[in-house]
Amino acid sequence: MATKSKKSQDKYKPDQFVVHPHHGAAKVVRKVNKNVEVFVEGEPKSKRIQYFEIQVLMDGLTVMVPVESVDEVIRPIVSKNAISRKVFPIFKEKPEEAGTNWSRWYKVLTEKMTSGDIIQVAEVVRDLSHAQMNKGISPALKRMLAKARVTLASEVACALEIDEEAAVEKINQYLPEEEPDDGL
Repeated sequence: MATKSKKSQDKYKPDQFVVHPHHGAAKVVRKVNKNVEVFVEGEPKSKRIQYFEIQVLMDGLTVMVPVESVDEVIRPIVSKNAISRKVFPIFKEKPEEAGTNWSRWYKVLTEKMTSGDIIQVAEVVRDLSHAQMNKGISPALKRMLAKARVTLASEVACALEIDEEAAVEKINQYLPEEEPDDGL
C-alpha cells in the first residue's frame, strides 16, 4: 500500500500537463500539504493531507487534487500520436443519434463528458455537431457541445503544442461538413 502511495506522490511534477475530467487540460503547479479538519466519531481532528495544485488552462481555475486519489481524478495528456491516430478519426465514424429516447441519450453524453476520456469527449463533439447541423439541438445540448469542444481543444492544444485557436481550427478541419439534404 505504501508503494502505491509513494508512486502517486511522484507521478506528477510541476509544469506537467494533465487532464481533469470536469475542467479539461491543466498544468501541475506544485505539491502542497494542508491541514484539514476531519470528524472522527463526531469529534474534530486535524489531519495533514498532501495535494497536487493544478491550474486549469482555459479559465485559470485552481484545483486541489489529493495525492491519495490522484489516479482516480487526473491523467496525463495524450500523445501527439494518439491525437492523430485515435482522436481525429472519431470524427469520420458514424455519429450516434438520440433516437426516440432523448433523455437516455443525454445521460450517455453526460457520462462521456465526465469520463475524462478524450475519445469519449471527441464522440460527444462528433454526435452533437452532427445533430446540430442536421436537426438542431436544444440549448442544454448546445452548452454541452460548447463545453465538449473547449475540453477537447484544450487537450489537443497541449498534445500538439499549439494554441487553443489552432486546436479549434484542427478540430473543425476533421469534422465532417453539413450533409446534403437530398432535395427534401
